[in-house]
Amino acid sequence: MTLSHSQLKLDQAFNYLEQVLLGKQDKIKLAVTCLLANGHLLIEDLPGMGKTTLSHALADVFGLNYQRSQFTSDMLPADVIGVSIFDQSKQSFTFHQGPIFSQLLLADEINRANPKTQSALLEAMEERQVSVDGTTYPLPSPHFVIATQNPTHQSGTYPLPESQLDRFLMCLEIGYPPAEAEYKLLKGASSRETKIQQPLLSIDDLLDLQKTVHNIHKSDEVIHYVMRLLAYSRSEGQFPNALSPRAGVALMTAAQAFALVSNRDFVTPEDVQAVFPYVAEHRLRAGRGTLLNSTFSQKILETVAVHGDI
Repeated sequence: MTLSHSQLKLDQAFNYLEQVLLGKQDKIKLAVTCLLANGHLLIEDLPGMGKTTLSHALADVFGLNYQRSQFTSDMLPADVIGVSIFDQSKQSFTFHQGPIFSQLLLADEINRANPKTQSALLEAMEERQVSVDGTTYPLPSPHFVIATQNPTHQSGTYPLPESQLDRFLMCLEIGYPPAEAEYKLLKGASSRETKIQQPLLSIDDLLDLQKTVHNIHKSDEVIHYVMRLLAYSRSEGQFPNALSPRAGVALMTAAQAFALVSNRDFVTPEDVQAVFPYVAEHRLRAGRGTLLNSTFSQKILETVAVHGDI
């Protein structure tokens, strides 16, 4: 595959991100995959694992306008979307944008907000727009939401409903660093506090890469494999939720993006397998506790053959 200018710069971005979040090359690759697939990312993990660090670094690398919103139990939808305020001088209402009007929004501890506030994100994440007082406002492009969520066993949390979970293309945990990376971290080797002077990729580069994702070749063999994975989730009846057609499209797009970040212009079954737990598990397990256990998606991968009839 001949690498484009944007893809060459993407390799530089990975080098920087791996210096910021030590020992987490696989999770960095998945996060960038989600961004290039034009999806949204949910991270469920304990505090102090690097969730905010990762989101900051992604914004720096791609030159994205970044805002962080701390979700709390008393938060209102207007705190996220914005509010119309009456302007006495103009004798009319003026809309003041909320933090959702950013290219990268970190929705921190999203499951501490009440369901009404959580639902305020549904239109924004799916349609890339918000509607306030009968007026529709488009969101900036690109628009990427990274939401963090506390493990559901912690107090003061509201489990995300299926409709909200489905808005996230991928869900992952960062996890503890390997011993060698933690040693370097304790030695002060991480560049977490060091920001790059200028973005390594421009917004145009990112939009170009997102467009390229849809041109990554997917053979009938790969499409049939994805169809068998979806069909198994629906026919066996062993899962709290089956995978919808939208989940199938999300899986295919994520596999294409994973192939792109792997410097290939075609999708392999291994690409599908690499992203499947992160695309499927939170949809299969919706409403059934922690998302960090990937037993449902692993069972499907172990059962469904790569080759076979639809």
